[in-house]
Amino acid sequence: MRSQIEQYIINRVREIRLEKRKSQADIAYGLGFESTGYIGEIESSNSDSTAAYNIDHLNTIAKLLECSPKDFWPEKPL
Repeated sequence: MRSQIEQYIINRVREIRLEKRKSQADIAYGLGFESTGYIGEIESSNSDSTAAYNIDHLNTIAKLLECSPKDFWPEKPL
């Protein structure tokens, strides 16, 4: 089950990804995955999923989306 902070970060990554008009495939291939399945699982609304981004993923995604990794985190603890 995802924690509140994990779900927040997943939602923020998706929001920024969509604002930048990037697809799940853009992110998946940028992270070195061969398919979009993992990103789709992360972004799914299934709160029982254990799929999540790690710190290295977030850093790479920030480069792909041309933003700061800080953009994915809330300003205050949840």
